[in-house]
This record gives sequence, structure tokens and C-alpha cells, in this order.
Amino acid sequence: MSTTGPLTGYTVIDLSRALAGPHATMMLADLGARVIKVENVNGGDDTRGWGPPFVGPGDDRQSTYFLSCNRNKQSISLDLKSDDGAATLAAMLEKADVLVENFRPGVLDRLGFDAQKLRELNPSLVILSISGFGHDGPEAWRSGYDQILQGEAGLMSLTGSGPEDPQKVGVPIGDLLAGMYGAYGVLAALLERENTGRGQHVRTSLLAAIVGVHAFQGTRQTIAGQVPHAQGNHHPSIAPYGLFRSADGFVQISVGSPKLWDALVEKFKLPTEGYETNELRVQRRDELIAVIEEKFTQLSTKELLAQLGQAGIPAGIVRTMDEVYQWEQVHSQHLALQVQHPLLGQITLPGAPLRFFDDQQEVTRTEHAAPPLLNQDEAAIRQWLGQDVGQAVGKA
Repeated sequence: MSTTGPLTGYTVIDLSRALAGPHATMMLADLGARVIKVENVNGGDDTRGWGPPFVGPGDDRQSTYFLSCNRNKQSISLDLKSDDGAATLAAMLEKADVLVENFRPGVLDRLGFDAQKLRELNPSLVILSISGFGHDGPEAWRSGYDQILQGEAGLMSLTGSGPEDPQKVGVPIGDLLAGMYGAYGVLAALLERENTGRGQHVRTSLLAAIVGVHAFQGTRQTIAGQVPHAQGNHHPSIAPYGLFRSADGFVQISVGSPKLWDALVEKFKLPTEGYETNELRVQRRDELIAVIEEKFTQLSTKELLAQLGQAGIPAGIVRTMDEVYQWEQVHSQHLALQVQHPLLGQITLPGAPLRFFDDQQEVTRTEHAAPPLLNQDEAAIRQWLGQDVGQAVGKA
């Protein structure tokens, strides 16, 4: 059983709250970094109060939202406007490798930790800053919340049943992507530090993260001059590719090549005239969906999946979340972690998405810590800093 990872020995100071920053630091923690979560003294991270659902004892309920993005971290609560809070943060930064923050631009400066101060404290410190709209430009001042950015960055215009039905993605995807991009930037800056000995300031934003995954929809606009719109559960550039009705539910298929199209035609005796190329099939998508569903609705989902499998056509069902976490394939990939929480006992968390192998032997971290209670690790952190908890400067 391994408790280490590629970032073992690195220390991350996490000043972020809500989701983008905490997701980034959880990724770094999963890789073995020591992550110290610095929370405000009045309730801690905002997500500790985001619910329902809450679980646990009535006088100390825990938010499942907070539990989703803070595993493998330590917690200390500090008032960064107090002498003790500022001094303790400075002491941690002197010993750290990475600082992560997602304050609005300018807030960290006003707390006394501008770029010059941070460089004086630790020239090798890698800093990750995550904002909503970017740290400069005419709208840098705006607060960035996920659903607002999903709309502003175009994602909602691509999601939904049609152009008049904009929908958000079912998870805070802008936050999550910004956290992933941020962690990716931190790793690149740490690698560069190996050559220069100096840290860098990495910046990303929810806006940048969402635009960064526009993919073919982005070039559809910037190069072809088309404005993509939502069109439900079917691919805008490939057909047939999407969600189809069966006799008792739904299946999804992905027919992304001529060979797969030929296999689908042969298996289900589909007409071919007018559907010879993918371009024609996309142009006549609505007709094609009706033709396919006429065949598919004669079979149960189970029967349909079996026949699609026999034909070698990529297919799947739409699982509910409880079905996902009961699925043997999910467990085989270690995507449901068991951790021991100080109040809740053993709980299951969504697992870390990376696995590591050394000469065919898996060396993935297998022991994980539950998300911490507020200020759970103050004594250990102050001891690391050589401070006496009872004599902290200005601490009430």
C-alpha cells in the first residue's frame, strides 16, 4: 500500500476556496504533495456551508460539496488581516513550494502579499492564481462563478435541446477545468524551476479554461465562420452519433467511420440511398434518427446493446449516479475511494483519475486521507513552523 506519489516532498499552501482552486490542490495532493488548506476563521471554506445535502451530527454537519474537493489536505484557520495570520502565512510560504489562490485580482496584494513580497519571502515559490475572467483586461474586476462563465464563455449556447434552450453542464465544469489547467501549469512551473531555481507565477481563469476546450466548436466559428448552437444529444459533425430510443429506454452509439456505418447498415438492414457519406448523413440527421429509431425501438436496451456489440459498434447506456458507483468497472479503476472521516466514519469519495506504473507494477497511491475538519491540523502545522500554539502572535 502506497501513501506516496510523484509530488511527495513538495508543500502546497492553499488559500483558495469554493471549487477551482481546491480542485487544483486536491489533484496535487493526490499526487503526494502536502497541501495545507488555509481557511478563514469564520466558518472556513464557503463550501462547508453549501448544501443540502449535509451529513453527520446535527451540531457539526458536514457538506458533501466540501467533501468532494478536499481530500488529502490539512486545515488551519487564520485571520490573514491579523498579525498572527499574516506572520503564520509568511512563515509557511518561506518553506513552501507552491501557493494557490483564487481571490479576485488585487485582494492578495491588499492583504500584504503582493508579487514583490512573495518573491522576497521565497524566490523559488510557484504561484497559481485562478480568477473568473482573467487577471487583466477590461472585465478583470468581475466576480467569476461557474454558471455565469458557462454562459459568458459560450458553453451554454452549445448545450441543451436547441438554440432556445441553453443549459449548463451538470457539474461546475468551468471551475473543474480551471483547476485542472491550474494544476497542469503548476507542474510545468515546477519542472522549469529545476533548471532556473526560481518560481513562476501561473495564471488561469474560468474564462480561459472554457475557451480552452471549445475544440472543434471553436474552429467551426473562427475558421468556417459558423456560429454553433445547441442541438441536443447528437453530434454536430458526425452522424449517427448520439442518444437513441430503445423499446424500454435509451442507448448511445458512435458511428465515426465508414466501416462502422457499413456495420450498422448490415446489422440493422438500414437504407443507404442518400446516406452514403458522413456529410450527407449530417445534413439529413433528423431523417436518419427516425430511420434508426424505427429499428432500435423494436428491441430492449439489453438486446440492442448485445446486437451493437456483435456488430462492433461503440455503444453504451446512460447510467444514474448510483449505478455509476455500483459499477464493477469503476471499482476496478479505483474510482471509489474509502477514507476514514473523524466525524462520519468510513465514507466513499470519487477517486483520483490518474494511475502510475513502474516496470508494469502499479505504484499508484492507495491510501488517502478524508477532507479535514476546520482547523483540524493547526497544532501539527504550527509545530512544523516551530511555533507554540498557545503563544501565537495576536491569536485569540
